[in-house]
Amino acid sequence: MIELRNLSKTFRTADGTVEALRDVSLTVEDGDIFGIIGMSGAGKSTLVRCINMLERPNSGSVLIDGQDLSLQPDRVLRRVRREITMIFQGFNLLMQRTVLKNVCFPLELAGVPKSQARTRALELLQTVGLSDKANAYPAQLSGGQKQRVAIARALATDPKVLLCDEATSALDPSTTVSILELIRQINEKTGITVIIITHQMSVVENVCRHVAILDSGRVVEQGEVAEVFAHPKSKAARDLVFPEDSEGALRVGSGDAQYIRVVFNGADAAGKPLIAHMAVEKGIEASIVYASTRSINGKVYGSMLLGVSGGEGVTRSAVEYLTNTPSVAAEEVTLDA
Repeated sequence: MIELRNLSKTFRTADGTVEALRDVSLTVEDGDIFGIIGMSGAGKSTLVRCINMLERPNSGSVLIDGQDLSLQPDRVLRRVRREITMIFQGFNLLMQRTVLKNVCFPLELAGVPKSQARTRALELLQTVGLSDKANAYPAQLSGGQKQRVAIARALATDPKVLLCDEATSALDPSTTVSILELIRQINEKTGITVIIITHQMSVVENVCRHVAILDSGRVVEQGEVAEVFAHPKSKAARDLVFPEDSEGALRVGSGDAQYIRVVFNGADAAGKPLIAHMAVEKGIEASIVYASTRSINGKVYGSMLLGVSGGEGVTRSAVEYLTNTPSVAAEEVTLDA
C-alpha cells in the first residue's frame, strides 16, 4: 500500500517560491489502478517524483508498505526504486541500443547475469507484443511501439509499483487505448499497482478504478472514478468532467427551458438511443445543448447537457427515466446566463 501523508514541496525560482504540492494526502491500495488528474501546473509530475523520492518533499511522508521513504538513506532508496518503476511521455529509450538491450538495461544494472537478463527481456517483449522487434532500434519504431518497449523495460525488475507520468500524451487516440489496455492486462495478470498521472479525462475513464483531482498542488477531490465523474463536488473536478461549464458552451433553448446533465460511466454503446426513446416512451422531447461522449471498448463515457421544456414535472420525469438506465447518471442543473 502507498500512503502519502501531508506531503508538501516548494521550489525556489528567480520569481520567488513556488508551492508545487500543498498538504497532499492519498492512499493507493495494492493492485489498484489509480489516476491523478489535473490541469497543467497542478503539481502532478512533482507528486509522482516524490513517490519514488526523485524529489524529496519539504514535509510529509511517503510510506510504501509502512516504510517511510523520506527517512531512508540513498542506498536504501536505490533498492526501493527497483520496485517502483516509471514510464514517461518521451519514452526515454537508449537510442544506441536495440529493443532487446533496452529491456536488458535495468537487469544489467541490478547485476543479473546476461543470459538470464536476455531470457527475461524476451519474455517481456512477448508480453508487450514486440517479440519480432527485439533487434530493432528505437528510431525504427512507432510511438506506441516505443512505449511498449518502455513498459517492458519498467517491468524487468518485477516491480511492485508502475508510475506512468503522462505516458500516453504523445500518442494518438487509438494507440492510447491500446497502451491503456496493455497496462490493464498487466495489472490483472501480475497484480502490480499502477499510478497514472494525466491531464486527459478519457485516460482515467478508460482504465482507472480510483482517481484524485489535483488543483494548484492540492488534492481537491478523490474517490471511485464513477462516483467522482458522475457527481464532482469541486470546481476543478467539474471543469475537467464537464467542460461545457468551464468553456462557455452553447446555451440554447426557449426561455422556459430547464437543463439536465447526463453522465455516461460505461453505458452500453450498443443499447437503445436514449434521448430518442425518452421522446417515444415518455413524450419528453429534449434538445442537446452540449455533448462530449466517446465509445471505449463498446462502452460510452462522457457527458451531455439537455434542454427540456414543460416545467418541473417534466424535468423530474426525464431525470427519473434517464437514471433508470444502467451506468447513466442524470441531474437537473442551473446554468448561469
